Amino acid sequence: MDKFWLRSYPAGVPAEIDPACYRSLVHLMEDAFAKYAKRNAYVCMGRFITYADVEAMSRRLGAWLQAQGLTPGARVALMMPNVLQYPVALAAILRAGFIVVNVNPLYTPRELEHQLKDSGAEAIIILENFAHTLQKVIAHTQVRVAVVASMGELLGGMKGTLVDFVVRHVKKMVPEFDLPSAIRFNHALKEGAAMQLQASTQKHSDIAFLQYTGGTTGLSKGAMLSHRNVIANLLQNEAWLQPALDKEPKVDALTFVCALPLYHIFALTVCCLMGTRLGGLNILIPNPRDIPGLVKELGKYKFNMLPAVNTLYNALLNNPEFASLDFSALKLCNGGGMAVQRAVNDRWRAVTGRSIIEGYGLSETAPVATANPANSDEFSGTIGLPLPSTDIAILDEAGKILPPGQPGEIAIRGPQVMEGYWQKPDETARVMTHDGYFRSGDIGVMDERGFVTIVDRKKDMVLVSGFNVYPSEIEAVVATHPGVLECAVVGVADENTGEAVKLYVVRRDPSLTADDLMDYCHEQLTGYKRPKLIEFRNELPKSNVGKILRRELREAGPLPTSA
Repeated sequence: MDKFWLRSYPAGVPAEIDPACYRSLVHLMEDAFAKYAKRNAYVCMGRFITYADVEAMSRRLGAWLQAQGLTPGARVALMMPNVLQYPVALAAILRAGFIVVNVNPLYTPRELEHQLKDSGAEAIIILENFAHTLQKVIAHTQVRVAVVASMGELLGGMKGTLVDFVVRHVKKMVPEFDLPSAIRFNHALKEGAAMQLQASTQKHSDIAFLQYTGGTTGLSKGAMLSHRNVIANLLQNEAWLQPALDKEPKVDALTFVCALPLYHIFALTVCCLMGTRLGGLNILIPNPRDIPGLVKELGKYKFNMLPAVNTLYNALLNNPEFASLDFSALKLCNGGGMAVQRAVNDRWRAVTGRSIIEGYGLSETAPVATANPANSDEFSGTIGLPLPSTDIAILDEAGKILPPGQPGEIAIRGPQVMEGYWQKPDETARVMTHDGYFRSGDIGVMDERGFVTIVDRKKDMVLVSGFNVYPSEIEAVVATHPGVLECAVVGVADENTGEAVKLYVVRRDPSLTADDLMDYCHEQLTGYKRPKLIEFRNELPKSNVGKILRRELREAGPLPTSA
């Protein structure tokens, strides 16, 4: 392939990177722990921990996990928001020779059970706020080791005690739970201090993460991300960002705003692991929905890196206190997860002095595949150029590569592309071409300079605040309601979340109301998957073989409702 896009690369960005410089992701992490031992690695609610702290705590927890009889390659679920225990547990799982299974802490019991059973997870490290969800399903899974953390336990002293008291008894954010065999996080650390961590023997080809995603269709499945996949994407991102990092004034230790959830591939790579690679400080934000609280926290730091999705940038701009923050040290704002709107970028630049650098990727690509030049002051409206060592092809229906200017399916080939879907060879075969391209399911066009623009979505996926929502999953849940005859889900434009879920229903029970269905979905689906709009219809449009035509629902607009 003629990589003509290389001619559009900023000066100093290499065409290729070499993942072989590290034996494994553990090698990369332990190298950083030693090199940056005295630097602060994370701060949460005013409590700093250094790279030496992360090394020591992860060594103890890793040793403890090994002592539980887990064999190399065992899956360990990690179910918590952005708190100090997350990076410690992440490093512990990998250093112990196990595979990290990231879990959204807001999952319902149904969603959690599916992911634990599908991954075959034998252990879980979970924040106590969500332990009641685990209690409901643990008996139906292979999980036999549970470690329960609290919001305050790593904050230390009276502060930690006070935070736990407020979270449990004042805000009542910890529903009662009963997990008799579970051990507390700090107790596992204490026991692990007397144990020896057996050194990791992981190789490039070994799996580091099962990163769950709907892929291009259907029920959530685990993208197998190898150590090589993740190392490669870190090196690709570092090479791509270097022109921005080299701008004056140069910063020795970068400060990242980690407001996006770490269980999501975007923040996992671009904040947590990139921060580790560069010896930076990550400001962990447990609840980014609390915009006033987030702005207050940002006011304490001179931050350099602010990765976010369009909805978060927009929410910050709409906060009256945000414009008064100090942006003098801000070097880079990465936009991903969903399309960045030009209007949001223009307002953002007016307030902060920085444009949002939009990129594109998926869980299956660890995640970044393309990005706009990091040293650009312009908003291109595209998803940018292929990263170093990355090939992007635009394919027609037959899999033939199309020339610039013609729309087709975006396909990605490079060292960051997953090994496949966990225990789903048929699903893997559907998305991988014979010559190693991953078919993204997104429709795009590449111009003569190599810049890619997304023009449509091949599948019916809905993108809510950067999270993939798959209509078939929502429809399967709603269809179990006894008052529903038929249903269909589509995405509709939403100024806050980019897209929102709209549910169309044909009633079986004439007395069924929208509130009834909202309550039902609240029990079965996590927040971003729940319908925001419900429309009742007498019938739904169908093909000649009876398939509901979601496209017609999107295009037709509201029709008269049933009585």
